[in-house]
Amino acid sequence: MPKAKVNNIEIEYETIGDPSSKPLILIAGLGSQLLSWSDELCEKFANNGFFVIRFDNRDVGMSTKFEVGGIPNFVEISAVHTRGEMPEVPYTLEDMADDVIDVLDALNMDKTHVCGASMGGMIA
Repeated sequence: MPKAKVNNIEIEYETIGDPSSKPLILIAGLGSQLLSWSDELCEKFANNGFFVIRFDNRDVGMSTKFEVGGIPNFVEISAVHTRGEMPEVPYTLEDMADDVIDVLDALNMDKTHVCGASMGGMIA
């Protein structure tokens, strides 16, 4: 599968369908690989006039992993955030949204339909 190389990281992605069709990028939720969007679903979108793009978010699947800080402690991050402070994290949802734009740029696309599941909806 191809990778978009941006901002010193690699984002693994896959496309399904006719590139001249309407683009649709699928953004998976926390810890979910691009394969969480089933082949059957992607093929249905493609058969209904969409050029489907699915990808692994950073730290997931075949995309770049961030070893700094280890596995996030979400309870601690939430507590810090609740106090109105910014927790120390290696990247943010905004950074992940930039990754989506970078994948689209790698495919020379300036418009797309967007579908996100769970955290993918927050990124969208």
